[in-house]
Amino acid sequence: MSEPILPDLSKQGGEGSTLLRILNQAGARRVLSAPPVDLGLADRRPFPFMAIVGQIEMRTALLLALINPAVGGVLLIGPRGTGKTTAVRSLIDILPDVEVSDCEEGALPEELRDERARLLYPDCYEKFHAGEPISHYEPVRLVELPLNARLEDVVGGINERVAVMQSRIRLEKGILARADNNLLYIDEVNLLNDDIVDAILDAAAQGSYTVRRGAVAGTYRSRFVLIGSMNPEEGRLRPQIMDRFGLRVNVRGLMNPTERLEVYQRVRAYRQNPTQFVRDWEEITAEIRDEIIYAREILKSTTLDDQAIEIGLKLVQLLDIDSHRAEYTLFEAARAHAAADGRDKAGIADVRAVAPMALRQRRSEFMVNFYESQRAEDEHIRAQIDRLHAPT
Repeated sequence: MSEPILPDLSKQGGEGSTLLRILNQAGARRVLSAPPVDLGLADRRPFPFMAIVGQIEMRTALLLALINPAVGGVLLIGPRGTGKTTAVRSLIDILPDVEVSDCEEGALPEELRDERARLLYPDCYEKFHAGEPISHYEPVRLVELPLNARLEDVVGGINERVAVMQSRIRLEKGILARADNNLLYIDEVNLLNDDIVDAILDAAAQGSYTVRRGAVAGTYRSRFVLIGSMNPEEGRLRPQIMDRFGLRVNVRGLMNPTERLEVYQRVRAYRQNPTQFVRDWEEITAEIRDEIIYAREILKSTTLDDQAIEIGLKLVQLLDIDSHRAEYTLFEAARAHAAADGRDKAGIADVRAVAPMALRQRRSEFMVNFYESQRAEDEHIRAQIDRLHAPT
């Protein structure tokens, strides 16, 4: 059988990178065999990302967010049972390591090469140029937000046990602080309480947040990639929340009987023996993880050509999109798409490939009609002024 594939990138200025080739071809004809009995399993491994059948757009969007966190996260919209949560949790095995600063100022080596950093990060600057290590690498983690989480769980609060037993107040980090430099996943994001959603959005936008409990206050970093999923049958998502997600993917069930049979066979093999199934996919999982790391390096020097910028700006204008996040998401996703293809120059083909994910549902029919009615009202007011001021 064969899975749906992306456009032929070899006609877009290159031979096509290993990353996109793997995504298109992974496991399409792979023969899976697993012993009928699992003799022992200490912990449950997630379903391999590359073993997911089809769903090319969903997997592409998630990979682009890993390559370039600046795209602003991903929102997966679709009915239950289509593999949204499975796909997100499967990212654990392909997440690259992230560089974490050891300095109080949180500066990284690339920020300290500029002479101006001497004033911004004096302590770190001296250590860095003295040859001392100022950072280390940690694996990126997937932090899940429980649906029943309280606001105190999300932003942090007073440790009640310490307060009662030791008669002193101590602030504990919340989920947002623990998600710093990691991925924050919110399943059923449309069912969260408004106060929790507002706190998450503010923290994501600012990159940090402050918790105040009486005279005690703490400020925490919250630089994370936000991934959400929702079933539209269970309720809508507020427009301001929808706009905060960079890429939106509509996830439908596979309609091809052959693909659906392949889904069944792979899930059955995984449930019979998860350890063996994951081991069967270890090689390709490691390969795509290396490709993501390589794409991240290329991304640092990847730029957009003039035609891509011109087409992107005109497209947003033609679609009557007000949010300035539209261009930012579109161009950052296009850069990530080019880097995934092993290129340091993003062109029109890259903008075209990511435009639906970056721009769908950003156009507000309500706002278009609202501004049109306001324009008509303004014209009416000016016409009345002109009539009153007309010479007799």
